[in-house]
Amino acid sequence: MRRSDLVRQGMKGKAVRTTQIVFGERQHLLRVLESLEKCALPHGRLMQERRMIEQLIHERTQELNRINASWDEKIGTVLDADVPPEVLHKLSQQAPREDYYLLRLISEHPRAASRTLRRLARHPYPAIRENIARHPNADAATLVALSRDRSQPLWYLVAFNPNAPADLRRKLQERREKLGKAQLAAQ
Repeated sequence: MRRSDLVRQGMKGKAVRTTQIVFGERQHLLRVLESLEKCALPHGRLMQERRMIEQLIHERTQELNRINASWDEKIGTVLDADVPPEVLHKLSQQAPREDYYLLRLISEHPRAASRTLRRLARHPYPAIRENIARHPNADAATLVALSRDRSQPLWYLVAFNPNAPADLRRKLQERREKLGKAQLAAQ
């Protein structure tokens, strides 16, 4: 998980617990459990610590399912390389906004349709918008909108997407060259 995945919103700098964060915690706990089981500990202590870690893993799984019911099954569906584009679209429509992990996976899936990407292009999670800016199925209108995004420099990714209108791509590549020259001159 990247530091940028700790989405700061809400109460005084507190991170919103999205699926991206909860899933990362669960994966970490699974690695801790694997590590524990390789240790030479007295049997009683091993069993006690194992139960505590398994309980924490279970709680994270329940939290994922509270955010989006049957979360692991939906992730499994999205990870299938042959999932139909219609299924990806339906999952993107049904997913709660805070299911960052599922929506990020959909946004980078090679079979995601342009209408799905267009819908996700407005999501607040920057990684989703980055995936769409470079996605080969993103349509021209979506790419034009992303190139104007002031919250992050997506124009740079759009400049290299062949689906962006040629005049926009040319203009953005000229912008990139000017910035490069300005940085060289500043050195």
